[in-house]
Amino acid sequence: MRVSLSWLREHVDLPADLDADGLEKALVKVGLEVEELLDAGASVTGPLVVGRVENIEELQGLKKPIRYCLVDVGNPEPQGIICGARNFAQGDLVVVALPGAELPGGFKIAARKTYGHISNGMICSGQELGVSDDHDGIIVLAEQSAKPGDEARPIVGLDDVVVDINITPDRGYCFSVRGIARELSHSLGSAYRDPVAAVLPIDGDGSDAYPIEVLDTVACDRFTAVAVRGVDPAAATPQWIKTRLATAGIRSISLPVDITNYVMIEMGQPMHAWDLERLTGPLVVRRAQQGEKLTTLDGVSRVLDPEDIVIADGTGVVSLAAVMGGTTTEVSASTVDVLFEAAHWDPRSVARTIRRHKLPSEAGKRYERGVDPQITPAACARAAALLAEYGGGTVSTGVTDIYAVVPPAPVTMSVQRPSQLAGVDYTPERVLEILAMIGTQVVADGDRLTVTPPSWRHDLNDPADLAEEVLRLDGYDRIPSVLPIAPPGRGLTAGQRRRRTVGRALADAGYVETLCWPFVGSAALDALRVPDGDPRREMLLLRNPLSDEEPGLRTSLLPPLLAALRRNLGRGLRDLALFEIGPVFLPDGPLPIAPAHGVDGPPSAEEFAAVDRLLPHQPWHVATVIAGEADPAGWWGGGRPADWADAVESARIAAAAAGVELTVRAAAEAPWHPGRCAALLVGDVVVGHAGELHPAVCADLDLPRRTVAMELDLDAVPIPGVSIAPRLSNFPAALIDVALVVDGATPAGAVEAALAEGAGTLLESLRLFDVYSGAQLGEGRKSLAYKLTFRAPDRTLTGEEALAARDAAVAVAADRFGAVLRGA
Repeated sequence: MRVSLSWLREHVDLPADLDADGLEKALVKVGLEVEELLDAGASVTGPLVVGRVENIEELQGLKKPIRYCLVDVGNPEPQGIICGARNFAQGDLVVVALPGAELPGGFKIAARKTYGHISNGMICSGQELGVSDDHDGIIVLAEQSAKPGDEARPIVGLDDVVVDINITPDRGYCFSVRGIARELSHSLGSAYRDPVAAVLPIDGDGSDAYPIEVLDTVACDRFTAVAVRGVDPAAATPQWIKTRLATAGIRSISLPVDITNYVMIEMGQPMHAWDLERLTGPLVVRRAQQGEKLTTLDGVSRVLDPEDIVIADGTGVVSLAAVMGGTTTEVSASTVDVLFEAAHWDPRSVARTIRRHKLPSEAGKRYERGVDPQITPAACARAAALLAEYGGGTVSTGVTDIYAVVPPAPVTMSVQRPSQLAGVDYTPERVLEILAMIGTQVVADGDRLTVTPPSWRHDLNDPADLAEEVLRLDGYDRIPSVLPIAPPGRGLTAGQRRRRTVGRALADAGYVETLCWPFVGSAALDALRVPDGDPRREMLLLRNPLSDEEPGLRTSLLPPLLAALRRNLGRGLRDLALFEIGPVFLPDGPLPIAPAHGVDGPPSAEEFAAVDRLLPHQPWHVATVIAGEADPAGWWGGGRPADWADAVESARIAAAAAGVELTVRAAAEAPWHPGRCAALLVGDVVVGHAGELHPAVCADLDLPRRTVAMELDLDAVPIPGVSIAPRLSNFPAALIDVALVVDGATPAGAVEAALAEGAGTLLESLRLFDVYSGAQLGEGRKSLAYKLTFRAPDRTLTGEEALAARDAAVAVAADRFGAVLRGA
């Protein structure tokens, strides 16, 4: 919300010496966040004056229209100025930057020869002066009181301070000069003049009021309209209105439309202007019907939803209520009869319509935060008076005002509540003073206060809200900063320690951690080829998702992690290894709505337990994805592309950090390649999968071929007990290599487990160092070579003992898998 200091001064008695710094401090004191303060006068230096165009000469023979103008700037002789704009005529008052001036952006004005003439200055547009974005033509002043040579800065708003305030959702009433001025009066203790109170109501018998019918009084509980007839279509918007709208970031369109925008900024009440001659029959406020369409003012034809609130006449829908009007009834350059509308709409319905049609607007921004339902007649009267004054119209004596507003519910609060909340002693008199200051009606009954919020404060509906107002307006700086004493803790839980250890291990192995949004949609699961009926399809859907394309919470870490991989590949990276540790959300059927709890105190243990029982299962997973080369190429030799074994190794790294050992076996699971997918087991329990992604998945997700991935359920991995330090032996080891020929489908890990089981306690380590297959072994056979290390803790092993342990190991492998010693 951008507003000028001069506009605020009209409604609050600010100190005459209040500068930009003082204004910022006053706003921050009452909790308004100042984004930017701009001293507009400092943006243009040097002579900037009013000029009157005395003569215009059209220069001939040029590629574009150029005019040589003689402009009276208050000097004895008029100044010759070259200008290409066409929107002014002889006799108009314009803004002239004379030689020596400097415009925004460091543009210096000097006398120079161009197009065969000496140009002594520049006739300025709003964009060139930095007061608006309008560059279609120069500023033509409507103030006839100005005369050539007068200082132009006050006229175009360059002698002012502009403040840009970030309005939080709970302070919607500050989307207006009315609201900000009221807050400044609280901050500085200055007198406040409500712009609504200054409006004179429209008198009349109501005989010519325009007929309006509201069919849905929940969606629209107040609708006010007044007509102004006989308006001059050529009437221009006064420069002071244009300047204030430009300061607020709104471009000038036409006098009736500019007036609705001006009233919206001044009072906070959005309005709409209709061309009365284009309306057919009475206006009807209702919900849209299935299949209805509307072409809005932005030129887009929109298919309406039955939940949309619309305004219709005899021809059909003519406006998407509270958001944007339609093209068939918009005010045009030929409009002479105008109907002003000011209404109060349900904020939730407006917010949903804006999101549904992706159609944000200044009006919608205010309606979805809540506006004052009691000021619609004043807004219409203000707009009608301005149009009558500057457009020459006649205000109708009939005002349509449909009223179904439900008064705000009173809130009961203890007068001691602010003191209990802040730890500051607020006297009852001070509490009552502040509550009256913000416009509430208070009935005191001993220690108990019954407070009725004002119509413009939709955010005051709980005792904590009222207590916060007392804290805010009395001054947050009065609340002492006392750090609470932290209770003694027990440190990290075993699960937290394990997650941190796994993350450090993967980072040490070269993986980069990512933190992805936990939101997914069915399209992502389709791309991963997750079949129907798979538990990963049972997503927990959000009631208010950030995106309609991703309405659910993830059941797997891979969809968002692969999206992060694709995004980084698209930015030029080629060799990537990413990992994420985070929860997934596995609902067991539809979740009931959690019970609401107030803010008077913390929930009880029973309430906590009841809410916990409603939450879905949220196990922590770890996932990795790799694309490109696992080992880069260089002077040392060629590189090695990542393959399924790297994905399995990342699972082994994570499991080793978690203190367990994985068993690996072949599997078929989406989204992995059915022939290059491994199931990860701890004991007999499958805790994850790893391998190469299916080629179709890579194609659908625009990933490189042979991208590999792993996902492991950390919560399914048992937390090991206390580790016993190994006892080191100072006796020599016996090293024996064993090569076993087995069936080609036999997992190497299973053979390794059999060898370890048979070797007994003398086995210190066991490692696979070679896998071989060839014609001499026979079709479907392979050779697995293992290095066995034997050592005794109390003696030097004899050759016979080592060989006996080896033979025992081979015997178990032979019995279990039919393994044969190679070369035997």
